[in-house]
Amino acid sequence: MSKAREKVFVAMSGGVDSSVAALLLKQEGYDIVGVFMRCYNLDGCAERDAEDARRVAAHLGIPFYSWDFEEEYKKRVVEYMVEGYRQGITPNPDVMCNREIKFGVFLKKALAMGADYVATGHYVRLKRESLIPSTRFARPAARSLVLAGSPPGRTTKRADRAEPATRVSENQVFSLFAAKDKGKDQSYFLWTLTQNQLRYCLFPIGDYKKTEVRAIARRAGLPTADKKDSQGICFLGKITLADFLKRYIPEKHGEVFTTAGKKVGEHSGAYFYTIGQRHGLGISGAKPYYVSEKDTSQNTIVVAEGEDHPALYRKELELVSVNWISGVAPRLPLNVFARVRYRQKLAPVRIARHGSGVELVFRSPQKFVAAGQSAVFYGKDGEMLGGGVIV
Repeated sequence: MSKAREKVFVAMSGGVDSSVAALLLKQEGYDIVGVFMRCYNLDGCAERDAEDARRVAAHLGIPFYSWDFEEEYKKRVVEYMVEGYRQGITPNPDVMCNREIKFGVFLKKALAMGADYVATGHYVRLKRESLIPSTRFARPAARSLVLAGSPPGRTTKRADRAEPATRVSENQVFSLFAAKDKGKDQSYFLWTLTQNQLRYCLFPIGDYKKTEVRAIARRAGLPTADKKDSQGICFLGKITLADFLKRYIPEKHGEVFTTAGKKVGEHSGAYFYTIGQRHGLGISGAKPYYVSEKDTSQNTIVVAEGEDHPALYRKELELVSVNWISGVAPRLPLNVFARVRYRQKLAPVRIARHGSGVELVFRSPQKFVAAGQSAVFYGKDGEMLGGGVIV
């Protein structure tokens, strides 16, 4: 099957990354279809983003659709986030959006419409290897090839030509690796993906740095070449998280205590705060205060003075809802690396079984560990092995 007959539905957000993803795949000869996903949005930016995506599709000369996933997004992402805060944890809506929307309903609809693959503008590298199960963790070197759209003379290691399911043999294994641009790497948000999802995925910009992506966009004259990156939780826009949550969770005034038990202030509801939060506490001291603990049943918050206070660190933590990208849990205990926050420096960790989940024991205590967030595991070669939800 030639690439001209392989159809790729590209999730186009209206930003430069997904625009360049579509461009690179078109240059490689794939039959490209652009899709903008209309999800829940509060400040109207979705209309502007949809128009930007449409302009890029017109510039590339590819078909373009706008699919309405607002109800699915409300139910599977927004309600999940609100319920998490109501339970006193700090959920991660970006992880859930990837699992339920981009690689859930979007993938399902694209395949139903004849897609061989879907592609996104995520900064992550996907590799496919043919291995027998007993050698799952023995990594042969990825093949090298010149990627269309690369700067002249550039050879890029790639192995993300995932074939359609009808041509995927039983011993093909898909793995995710951190992106070349470590400052933009988004593998942290993709730890829930499975082998059955990855076999349909392409991530064209994982081997590029952000500056290179923008340079490619400028050379191609893409309308989004200089568009600023979105910040924060995408559907909130300029609305603060606390103000949004107060639409669903009533305010309930409580007290703020130091780690020594001294009352230093009041708050409008323990639900609205997260571990490590510094701003919005309404208290001051010789050093800044950080939320080190919250108790929604008692509606109290404990703060630690100074960013290096021992109460802000944890060395051991438990995870539930653990997913291994390979589809098979490795033999535990296992010594690898992990992070408990996006862009946090990877730290050595020992993973062991613990009930229905796993236990992580870090070599050194980790800062600002929040229940509900994700802990994600990596091998020393940058492979993202999987992750779980912190309890």
